[in-house]
Amino acid sequence: MAAGNYASISTAHHGRPGIAVVSISRLQRPCEALAPRYLDHARIFPIREGYGAAVETLRTLIDAGKVDVVLAAGSNGAYLREHLPVPVVIVKVNGFDVLRGIAEATSKRPGGRIGVVLHDSVSTELAALRSWLNIEVIQRSYRSIDEVRRAVDELVAQGCATIIGPGMACDFAESAGVESVFLYSLGAVEEAFERSVELAKVSREKESKRLRLNTIVGHLRDGVAAFDDLGQLEAVNPAMLELLGLDRDGAVNDISAQIASKVGALLREAAGRDTPIEDRIEHIDGRALSVNCVPMTEHGTRTGMVVTMQDAVVAQRIDRSLRTSQRPRYLTARHRLSDLVGSSPALEKVRRLAQTGAAHEATVLLTGASGTGKELVAQGIHMASRRRGNPFVAFNCAALPEGLVESELFGHEEGAFTGARRGGKQGLFEMAHTGTIFLDEIGEMPAALQSRLLRVLQERAVMKLGSGQLTPVDVRVIAATHRDLKALVENGRFRADLYFRLNVLHIELPSLQERRGDVQEIARHVLKAIVTEYRLRADIMPEVMRMLAPLFANYAWPGNVRELANLLTRAAIHFDELQRGSQEDLLAVFPELAEAGVQQSAVSKPPPDEPLTPDVVHRTLSACGGNRSAAAKQLGISRTTMWRLLKEVS
Repeated sequence: MAAGNYASISTAHHGRPGIAVVSISRLQRPCEALAPRYLDHARIFPIREGYGAAVETLRTLIDAGKVDVVLAAGSNGAYLREHLPVPVVIVKVNGFDVLRGIAEATSKRPGGRIGVVLHDSVSTELAALRSWLNIEVIQRSYRSIDEVRRAVDELVAQGCATIIGPGMACDFAESAGVESVFLYSLGAVEEAFERSVELAKVSREKESKRLRLNTIVGHLRDGVAAFDDLGQLEAVNPAMLELLGLDRDGAVNDISAQIASKVGALLREAAGRDTPIEDRIEHIDGRALSVNCVPMTEHGTRTGMVVTMQDAVVAQRIDRSLRTSQRPRYLTARHRLSDLVGSSPALEKVRRLAQTGAAHEATVLLTGASGTGKELVAQGIHMASRRRGNPFVAFNCAALPEGLVESELFGHEEGAFTGARRGGKQGLFEMAHTGTIFLDEIGEMPAALQSRLLRVLQERAVMKLGSGQLTPVDVRVIAATHRDLKALVENGRFRADLYFRLNVLHIELPSLQERRGDVQEIARHVLKAIVTEYRLRADIMPEVMRMLAPLFANYAWPGNVRELANLLTRAAIHFDELQRGSQEDLLAVFPELAEAGVQQSAVSKPPPDEPLTPDVVHRTLSACGGNRSAAAKQLGISRTTMWRLLKEVS
């Protein structure tokens, strides 16, 4: 590459676009004259070579990011346009340039025949003007150097005294001994410079956007490939090559062919559709990929396709992460199977069945009376399973009206119904994704929703209200009821298919009456928690246990553990009052004592002739439910005396 007198400034201000000016022969002079005017707008790279030699030099500059546009003329410009990846601006010859040349040729050889050599084609307008100009003008066209030489030889042979044409034609004419006129005017070259600067600015902006977009796309984890409307690859990022198992250092043509072979069928299908292909799972070379194929349109016309791909395993991980981040923090289990208090055979059986069920993914049905601890067992199963680090969502099917139950369980889209939450709402099944959902009081679920629940259990997917799209969910279901579901099925109030879907692993929880031997152990455990929760004195625990001793032995506990906890809370809070109160006060607070057979006669004062022995004191104290104040009052003695009598047998 030979440099002109303006090359020393061309390397400054690298933020400006670059223009390579390819000027050979006589084109160099006007280019050198005009180039300094544009140094504030562009970097100018003068090239003194043409055709193949110029292409080699220019490609080096283009690959280095220095040249955005090439300026050239004639067949040289046409050749460069076919062999370079950047725009090539060709100096245009207009009618005024030709007329100027004719005027100059006439002044040199008045009355002489004039030959005009033009690139690509002759001018029909000039042929029409011959009679008006009263000058004999012969035209020839060229597309290569050899054709320029041949055209000049033909014109000279036809007696042309002057040749008008590009620099090479002028050189050949002078070698043949005839006059020559250079075709390109300073104005034509200046107009080419103007177009080159504008095009270079636009090209630089486009290239900057392209590089920025490529940088962004290159850092995406998703694979991205863009194709034109003919299916030719335009762009591809490293992630796509990796997903398709292609070598990013391979030849461009080879990579393009391989990508086309892997996604060609997808592109052809998308081209024949009115809607894009979205979230489709495709197996390519044994790898499951989530694929999207979306058309690109410009001004309403389809101009190509964009294909994006994602590893299905990665997509599942992201989906799980998103669902986890969106779910409330309180959706966790607090109890383990070890929290089940008691050692009765009935409870040991529950523990054993629950532990076995936790090791598998089958649906569990918990049955038993209210208050037997069904949710505690459900939490224990969850915490003993592989899902223990994931959400535990509990829902009472009898707590809400039918319409709200459906929305709570399955969620809804925005506008699905009057009053629907703006932006929609995620259902509890989606919140429980990868975890466990506990459906309490399943026997109370409305019949219309039983079929929807059955479908969720079968399809492992939910559809929000107002949506037509299924959302896959990975949920373990534990259901509970105090009702006889089999009887409900026989009466037509519960779907038989749903019953059999739920009743895979069945655990029957015993009532407190069936495990009476566990009552005192449970009472001590619950009472300890009550004292801590209500910040009561720890020393009241033995007294409360003695106070409720008749209940532990005789009461039927219809409310099971929940009722036991209720009575213990009541006893602990009212303990000081009950110590000072009468037997009537005790029964007023605990009517359950009367139900357990502890009648007023049982706590009456012993006959006067009966000696006051430690046995009498013990019997009276037991009849008063362990209440020392009440027993002392019935015996007509002080608490100190009663304490002394009790101590005699200790």
